[in-house]
Amino acid sequence: MAVRKKDDEQLSMIDSFREFKDTKNIDRTTLVSVLEESFRNVLAKIYGSDENIDVIVNPDKGDFEIYRNRVVVENGEVEDDNKQICLSDAQKIEPDYEVGEEVSEPVDFAKFGRRAILTLRQTLASKILELEHDALFNKYKDRVGQIISAEVYQVWKREVLLVDDENNELILPKSEQIPADQYRKGETVRAVIERVDNENNNPKIILSRTSGKFLEHLLEQEVPEIADGLIAIKAVARIPGERAKVAVESFDDRVDPVGACVGVRGSRVHGIVRELCNENIDVINWTANTKLFIQRALNPAKVSSIDLNEEDKKAEVFLDPSEVSLAIGRGGQNIKLASMLTGYTIDVYRVVDGKQEAEVDDVYLDQFNDEIDQWIIDAIKGLGLTTAKAVLNAPRVMLVEKADLEEETVDHVIEVLKKEFE
Repeated sequence: MAVRKKDDEQLSMIDSFREFKDTKNIDRTTLVSVLEESFRNVLAKIYGSDENIDVIVNPDKGDFEIYRNRVVVENGEVEDDNKQICLSDAQKIEPDYEVGEEVSEPVDFAKFGRRAILTLRQTLASKILELEHDALFNKYKDRVGQIISAEVYQVWKREVLLVDDENNELILPKSEQIPADQYRKGETVRAVIERVDNENNNPKIILSRTSGKFLEHLLEQEVPEIADGLIAIKAVARIPGERAKVAVESFDDRVDPVGACVGVRGSRVHGIVRELCNENIDVINWTANTKLFIQRALNPAKVSSIDLNEEDKKAEVFLDPSEVSLAIGRGGQNIKLASMLTGYTIDVYRVVDGKQEAEVDDVYLDQFNDEIDQWIIDAIKGLGLTTAKAVLNAPRVMLVEKADLEEETVDHVIEVLKKEFE
C-alpha cells in the first residue's frame, strides 16, 4: 500500500511543483521527469544507488509514492543491504515470500529527516531553474530579428529591464536605445530581438531599437506590399534617431516601391518616424548598377561622375562645388548613410573648371566624434570652426586660448584630423 505524505513541508513542496507547472507552462511529462529525477538524486545519496527504486509522482493530485525493490536471499547471505533482503526479514513483511522473489517496500521519505527534505528542495530548485532557462532560450533563439512588445519593469543607467507577457526578463542596453528615447515603468516598448546570449546556461535576451532590422520590420508591418512579397527591402542604413536610408525593389512593374513605402503624403512612414523619435527616413529605388545605386544613395546631391574600385569597395564621387555640401549632409550624415547603404567607402571630390582635377572635400567635425570627445568638438565649433580643414588652417594658439583647451588636447585633435587627408 502506498504511503501518502501529509506533512506540511511535503505538501508545500508538491504545491510548489503544481504552481511551477501552472506559471511556467511546463508540460506534464517534463514535470514528472524532473520530480522523479530530483527524488532519485536524493535517494541515491542515501542508499548508494537508485537502480532498484521506483518513484511515482502525481503532480496534479499533489502526492508521490516511493518503493524500494530487493531480492530475497538465504539468511546470512546478504551482500548488499540496498538490493537484497534475507528470507527471515522478508517473511516478516509477507510470510509466503521465498528465496529469489522480489520484495517491494514503500519508502517513508519523511523518516530521512529535514536534511533530506532540504536536499530535495535544493535539487529540485536547481533543476527547475535549469528547465526554466532552457525553456526561455528555446523560446527566443529562433525569434532573433523579430519585433516584440514588452513592458518596462526597471530603468537603469546602462540598460532597461523589460518583461514579456510571461514575465520573462528582457534587456535593452543603452547602446541599443535611440538617444531621444525616454522610458517609464509600466509603458509598452517595441524593439527587435537582437540576440540571445546563453553563457553558463543563463540566457539573456538582448533587444535593440537601433538595429536596421527594427526599421525593416516596422516597414513590413506598415506596408502590405512588403508583407505580400511584392516589394523587397534590399538594404537599410541608420543613424538612430537622426536619419535613415532604405533601398527597396519591386517585383511588380505596376507597383512603385518608393511610393508604396512612403504612402500618400507620407502616411505609411509617418507612424514609423514617430516610433523612431522623428528619424528622417529616405526611401530609394535599389538597383544592381553600383554607380547608379551610389548616385541614388547620395540624393539629394546631383553627381557628375563616379569612379569605382570594386576590389577595395571604394568610390570616388565627383560633383559641382555647389552640390558637395548636399552630398555630405548635415554632420556628414548623408555620405555616411550612403556608404553604409551601398557598402562602398565614398570619397567626395569637387569638379574644378569642368575637369575632374578634384580636391578632396572637407569633412565636418562631428564625423570625428568616435575619436574626439563631443565636448571638445563643441568647444571648437563655438569658434565658428565646423570642418576639419577649417581647424587645420586655424592658428594653434587660437584653439588653445579661445577654445580653452589643453595643448595636449589640441595636438591630439590636429593629429586625428590630419590623418583624414593623408
